[in-house]
Order: sequence, then C-alpha cells, then structure tokens
Amino acid sequence: MGFPEREREDRESSVSAQFSVSEGWVGDLSNGVIKLGERATQLHGLNNPECGLLSMMRCYDPNDRSHILELFEQAATASSHFCYSTTISLSNGHRQPVFCIGESDGLEQSCAGRMLGIFVFPRFRLVAPATVRAYS
Repeated sequence: MGFPEREREDRESSVSAQFSVSEGWVGDLSNGVIKLGERATQLHGLNNPECGLLSMMRCYDPNDRSHILELFEQAATASSHFCYSTTISLSNGHRQPVFCIGESDGLEQSCAGRMLGIFVFPRFRLVAPATVRAYS
C-alpha cells in the first residue's frame, strides 16, 4: 500500500508538467545579478544565464515592465513575496506567457540579501495580435 500524500503529490506534479514547465531563479542583491535556468535564459532571449533585471525584462510586454520593475524594487528594499504575469515577445512574432513567483530575504541582516523564485511557462504560445489597418 502506497503513501496517499506522496501519490497525490505525484499526480499534481504530473498534471503540472503536462501544462507547464517551471524553473527556478536566484538574484544576488549585493551586485544585482539574476541567474536564470537554461529554459528561462532561452525564452528571455539571453545568451548568458546571468543578467541584470533590465536585460531580463527587455522581452516583456512593454505595458507590464514598469509594474514588474516596481515589484522588484519593493522586494529589494524589504524582505517580501511577489508575483507577476506577462508575455515574452518571441522572434517569430508569437508571445510566450510567463508567471513568476518570488521572494526576497536577508535584507534585515548585515548582508545585502537575495531573491529567489520560480518561472512557470505554460506549454502553449499566443499568436501575435493582428495589426489593424485603416483604409480610406
């Protein structure tokens, strides 16, 4: 007889993997460097997994950038939790939805602190919005 809690966790993990890919990330507040996983590096259009916040956000929907920047600034000044969702513009014109859940800690000690979190990438992409043309 199996362990019911473990079986439930395995089922949930399987369902999660069916619909999404998740990957962790870490940020060092002493130097501002964020280290992404392989998948996040690729989807963010970066050549190196270590980057700054603005480099990471460059591919995000322009309408979401200021709000996301604000979330990171707040998390860099006080230990906290945060989350956001946006879309990443891909080179083929499609958009990849992304969800991010993160936290900051260590800011109350003598060290500069850190951030860590997870990106969740659904296993689908959105078609780029059609351009509207006016003819007169």
